[in-house]
Parts: sequence; C-alpha cells; structure tokens
Amino acid sequence: MITRRKALRMMTVASAVAWSAAARSGFSMAASVFKEEGGAPPLAPGAPNSAERLALIEAFKKQAEGLEQKYEARTHKSDLVMPYRLFRPEAKGKLPLILYLSGSGGLGTDNLRQLGLGNVFGTRVWLLPENQKRFPCYVVAPQTDRGWVRYDISNGVDFAKLIPGLGDGARLAFEIVDGLCKEFPIDQSRVYVTGQSMGGSGTWHMTAQRPKFFAAAVPLCGADTSEDPSLSMATPMWNFHGDADQNVPVELSRERMATLRKAGGHPLYTEYPGVAHNVWEWAYTEPELPKWLFAQRRS
Repeated sequence: MITRRKALRMMTVASAVAWSAAARSGFSMAASVFKEEGGAPPLAPGAPNSAERLALIEAFKKQAEGLEQKYEARTHKSDLVMPYRLFRPEAKGKLPLILYLSGSGGLGTDNLRQLGLGNVFGTRVWLLPENQKRFPCYVVAPQTDRGWVRYDISNGVDFAKLIPGLGDGARLAFEIVDGLCKEFPIDQSRVYVTGQSMGGSGTWHMTAQRPKFFAAAVPLCGADTSEDPSLSMATPMWNFHGDADQNVPVELSRERMATLRKAGGHPLYTEYPGVAHNVWEWAYTEPELPKWLFAQRRS
C-alpha cells in the first residue's frame, strides 16, 4: 500500500518531468525575480542566502515560538469531517480572514500537523504581535487527509492522478470559511487565501473555482492543478517560488505567470535564486507581504 507521502512525491516527480519537457520545448524565463509592471513591493534586503536575509528567517523563528497555542481546535462536519484550527484576534469590529492551506506535511486528521513543520511560517506570521497590532485578522487553518484539489478516489486517494472539478478538501474549506463569516464579524470584502506546495496548488484551485471570492491570494511553489491558470485572473496574486526547487519545478510558476499576463492579468511574482522547495521561509518573512495583502479588497 502506497503512503500519502510517497504518492505526493510521485505527483511532484511527474510534474517535474512534464515541466522539464516544456522547458526543453522552448519555454524559459531567465530573470530570477519577476515583478508586476509598475513595481512590486520591495523585497527584504540581501540576496536570498546572504547572512542578512537568513538572519531575518532565524529572527522570525524566535518571535513565532509558542504562537500555535493561540489557535483553538474545531471540527467541521457535513458529508465529511474536516478538523481545523482558528485564531481569533483581540481587536473588535469587522476584520479580515486568512485561509491557510497546508503543504503535504500537514496531511492527516490529528488537527495538529497543519500547524507544524514548514507550515509554521504560514500559520504564525499573521499572529506576530506587530502584525496583529497593524493588521488584526482571523486566521483559519483546516486540515485535509485527501489534498485540496480533486484527485481520483476510486481506489483510495490517488495523489498522482488529477481530475477536473472541485476537490473535497477545497469544498470543505469553503464551507468552513462560509460558516465563519456567519459566526464572526468578518469583513467579507477582505477574505484571503494562501498556501504552500500542496497548499499552493489548493490556492490556485480555489481561486479558479470561485474566481471573485477572495480579495487576494498568495500561492507558494504550488503543485499542479487541472485548471487553466487564467481562471484565477480575477484574484490579485503574489506568487513565490525558488528556482532550485526539486519537488515542484519552478517552470510551473513561470508558465502560470505567463498565462495570466497573456490573458491580461497583473500578478506579482517573486522567484528566489538558489532557494529550494522551502520557499515559505523567505516568502512569509518578507516585511512587505502583510502590507500588500491587507491592502487588497474585493469590490
């Protein structure tokens, strides 16, 4: 019996083969950092692997210690059950909501893994005291045992076989967000989605399935989905990838950016030279990211 982790590795290897072939066919982008025409927010100073930039990552790790304890455990039940964690801000009034979609390290039903491992960055950055002071918000981190996009489940979840349609993981996440918007004073013009790797693909998937639902999206090194990237064009997007990623090939992000721009979109794209799959350590510690995200509103 193949494990979920092994299946996900197979999925990303299959993607790598496909996108390497695409690159050989003539698709390439030589620049290491791509920005929206007119200028994207400035990045943190220093080359990605410089001592200056790595110090920023280490500082975040210290500042974020213990913040996972601020999440309360909850469970959503419909035709399926999805555990999730919710952070409630101390600030009052209508506030934004961030939906965080974990990478494959968060797979399961224990309602813990989606806050650990590499998911530490994407779940805790919004909870940092300085960010809650400037940008108070709710944060929800659901946990899936079947991925976010739609996979073949005829003989168990086949993570290597994508099929069209809304994935169960994404559907349940939408249900959770819809329920929270009724339960709490959430500003529905400022609901955001972000995720990494498997969660990055979920971010692309959910913005394609409900194009005008989110005020903005931040996908990181997103794995493949069945949708055309242009379906996500209505959502302001800041995409991140490392050019040394051996799990999800960087060509996938480059092609998505090219497709969106050809369709008339204006996504932001940051590609870090020399950074591998753990691009979340750089992306979520970009000082300008919270400022950009919370400035976006859905009309």
